[in-house]
Amino acid sequence: MAQIDEKTKTESTAGEETKLPLEGIRVLEMGTLLAGPFAGRLLADFGAEVIKIEPPDKADPMRSWGKSKDGVGLWWPIQSRNKKSITLNMREEEGQKLFRQLAAESDIVIENFRPGTMEKWGASYEELSADNPGLIMMRTSGFGQTGPYKKRAGFGSVGEAMGGLRHVTGFEDRPPSRIGISIGDTLAALFATIGCLTAVHERHTSGKGQVIDTAIYESVFSVMESIIPDYLLADYVRERMGNILPGVAPSNIYFTQDETYIVIGANADGVFRRLCEAMGEPELADHPDYHTHEGRGRNMKALDLRIEEWTKSLPAEEALAILEEKGVPSGKIFSAEDIVDDPHYKEREMIVPVEHPELGSFPMPGIVPKLSRTPGRIKKPGAGTMGADNEEVYGTILEIKEEQLKQLKDNHII
Repeated sequence: MAQIDEKTKTESTAGEETKLPLEGIRVLEMGTLLAGPFAGRLLADFGAEVIKIEPPDKADPMRSWGKSKDGVGLWWPIQSRNKKSITLNMREEEGQKLFRQLAAESDIVIENFRPGTMEKWGASYEELSADNPGLIMMRTSGFGQTGPYKKRAGFGSVGEAMGGLRHVTGFEDRPPSRIGISIGDTLAALFATIGCLTAVHERHTSGKGQVIDTAIYESVFSVMESIIPDYLLADYVRERMGNILPGVAPSNIYFTQDETYIVIGANADGVFRRLCEAMGEPELADHPDYHTHEGRGRNMKALDLRIEEWTKSLPAEEALAILEEKGVPSGKIFSAEDIVDDPHYKEREMIVPVEHPELGSFPMPGIVPKLSRTPGRIKKPGAGTMGADNEEVYGTILEIKEEQLKQLKDNHII
């Protein structure tokens, strides 16, 4: 496997004196696993002070999810990068009191527990905002804070199913499938972050915070294109169609001579004409079956077979070079190995080596999006030790002395 060029350290080291855009924003992250912590990661990438809170006796399961090396989980350093780590026992009244004190000195609280959990701990928005009217609470759950399903457990897989995504994912002759990543949680985190930043902006006008209520199923549903008017107005229910889109052609994967697949998207009239030229069949663009968008959609199967006859006659790289020359959108289906070896990923600093205390140079996904004047920065991987920043956070924000911290630890509060 290719090594990551040390020059790609730019994103984590360059512009160290530049003020990050979210500096001065303090975030308490109460969530576990994916949806809440991914939102925290996004805010931390751009300079927010994100304080990750875990119970002293129960680590976030994300610490051990995914592959590991030398006993160190490889997902946690990414998901918790740039964050501070503290421990706090919310099951005890003294822990709840400490949390309320921290919230009074913070801008945002992130939580992704089942609705009612924060209320049970005396940390409802009403209680927290009474001490801090400007507080913003980002709440992510399977089904939202209201409605008949609000108390149901709702992981990302359930949100993907009930949001409509799984119904259209896979092939028509097989059961519904999942996408290869936890896309429901990630979409919820993205929508929650948009809501959070919107609330931060609005606070400049009103001086008041508010609750951001994000449901995983709604986040999935929000990207499901026109499936509802398709059904209600056109009496059409979109089903599983594998790698194609209904009525849109050519837009598929195609097998090549060297037994790999490439993606070609040439459904627009002008692009289709260029594809025909790339294939050495310019007359195909004027064929009565294919010269219109509607015609190509009707004759999709025959057209895809014809294109694949051409791709199977060439190695993938040669076919892609011809398509690039003709301006036809196309690409190889990348594995992790392809990504690491790709010059465009390298030039765009999308794999950034960050020093890890146990593993050494750790390859991090780069920051998205890229801001021209105040880009984000990866300062450190996620803390390997729970409560690594207890002394700093409790000592600095709440001015708790070392002796009292020791007592809180002995009493299993932190």
